[in-house]
Amino acid sequence: QVQLVESGGGLVQAGGSLRLSCAVSGTITIMNGLNWHRQAPGNKRELVAHISVIGTTTYADSVKGRFTISGDNAKNTVYLQMNNLKPEDTGIYYCHADEIEYELGSIFDIWGQGTQVTVSS
Repeated sequence: QVQLVESGGGLVQAGGSLRLSCAVSGTITIMNGLNWHRQAPGNKRELVAHISVIGTTTYADSVKGRFTISGDNAKNTVYLQMNNLKPEDTGIYYCHADEIEYELGSIFDIWGQGTQVTVSS
């Protein structure tokens, strides 16, 4: 069974840092890269960062220069380093994959369970 498992959230003061991890379990091939999304209370889920299979990265304008997405192919893990955190970064952060191939075929639109990030002012 393929799963995305996030970790690393928590409570931090404004200006602080956190590093989120997303581990993809199973014998898999990630087809279109991995994404970090977040959802603040009362808001829609938004894309924060994306890393492609060749390591190309893109970011939401609100996090450019503060967040860095990276991956470790050997560990099937993607990270989100978040620096200079602001109260508006508060929300549940989700790892997401558009498509993953595994031994029984392909699965699409896979989400982790989310990890809470709270930034106090």
